[in-house]
Amino acid sequence: MNRRNLLKAAAAGLAAAPLAVTSTSAQAATSLRMQTYWGKEANDIFKSFTDDVKTASKKSLRIRRYTGSSLVPDAEMFQAVGKGTIDMCQGYAGYWPGQLDIASIEAGLPGAWTNYDEAMYIMETKGLIDLIREGYAEQNVHYLGPIMGGPFDLLTKKPVNSLDDLKKMKIRATPSVAKILDQFGIPTVFLPGSELYIGLSTGAIDGVIYAGTNEYMSMKLYEAAKHYTSLNMVSPGYTDQMLINMDKWKAMTDDQRAIIETSFAKHASKMHTWMVSGSIDAGNSGLFELNSLSAEDSARLRNAAKVIWAEEAAKSDRNKKAIGILEAAAKATGRA
Repeated sequence: MNRRNLLKAAAAGLAAAPLAVTSTSAQAATSLRMQTYWGKEANDIFKSFTDDVKTASKKSLRIRRYTGSSLVPDAEMFQAVGKGTIDMCQGYAGYWPGQLDIASIEAGLPGAWTNYDEAMYIMETKGLIDLIREGYAEQNVHYLGPIMGGPFDLLTKKPVNSLDDLKKMKIRATPSVAKILDQFGIPTVFLPGSELYIGLSTGAIDGVIYAGTNEYMSMKLYEAAKHYTSLNMVSPGYTDQMLINMDKWKAMTDDQRAIIETSFAKHASKMHTWMVSGSIDAGNSGLFELNSLSAEDSARLRNAAKVIWAEEAAKSDRNKKAIGILEAAAKATGRA
């Protein structure tokens, strides 16, 4: 089902769902365990999603959501879903670039897009979502779709006015971002989201590139680091996704799959709004010292990302097609 049609159904309060469950309501309930890398800060928004599924299916589908690393390490969620260790996850492909060829592209390469509409144009209209779904299917995983995030910027214990300042710090970054920072001699390390507070508090790291002020405030990272610096590398700055075990997906009825899809579309739209609007409010909370890299330094970061684009394209024919989509979109929007 086209995502735009899904959103229309979702906005109508899942109006079509009660009619769809007539053939499923008599069946035994299907229980699904879903882990997310998010912690308790996102409890309300995930409860809305699981409640939508339960209500629309007349309790024939029940999803129990677990917070980050509760069942498996966050970086292993994708593999766990494929093996059936867990049934579903909402994750971030930047955690598993070595496990899936297209993971880094899916996560949102620096310079890939500049706003939400452009990102969805690339995903839906130009077919990036189809290439991503193809990659996951090969690993016994069904890709429900992207969840566009908010800002993806830097939070540090000390002020940052230039890239040179970062050479004296150890920055938490995903593997793809680390490759960019390495070109400027900036030390990096990877930690899952659940370990960022401890890492900053103990001095194991000096800063993080993880999300925006909304997430940083929800995770109380401002207690250890308050200097927020806009990098202007890509917007939306990251892309989550929701995955489900392929065997579980195929075992569902058409009506049940439609309920999951429609509930997911509503959740994806709601979560994007929550992350963006929350970052605006959090940025005005007084908890952070706000700054931005110079236009020259931001351009240097985006230019350094071209190396990553070339590396990603060389990984597989699928990746070559995906990078071709990004390059064509850049030209169509006057960015290349």
